[in-house]
Amino acid sequence: MTMKNIEVVAAIISDAEGRLLATQRGYGEWKDWWEFPGGKVENGETHEVALRREILEELAAHIVIERLLQTVEWDYPKFHLTMHCYLCRMENNDLILKEHEDAKWLGKNELDSVCWLPADRQLIDILKQSSINTLR
Repeated sequence: MTMKNIEVVAAIISDAEGRLLATQRGYGEWKDWWEFPGGKVENGETHEVALRREILEELAAHIVIERLLQTVEWDYPKFHLTMHCYLCRMENNDLILKEHEDAKWLGKNELDSVCWLPADRQLIDILKQSSINTLR
């Protein structure tokens, strides 16, 4: 039996101080775990369109997508995840949590202070070793 493949996009959103936005899941099997916001790519959508739609749905926010940082491949027990992770910034500082329990802006030295989902965890070491400005 082949494992189900899920393709998602994730926004690594930074603010003017170089902090990153982490969001806490409020539902499902991974409830209370932290992740970079985003979601599934729908049929016919480009990654950028999917990412803007998901951030609008989840955070009622508009983002500027700067560039693809990395694509993460991760096997969860029930599915294989392909996650396209984009460096982004907010168009303004307004956001409303519509699907998440909580959100935090984390500095580079605070990234280990939350329990990240396993696939998102793959990005933390990359992000800790460089400043957001050098990643852009």
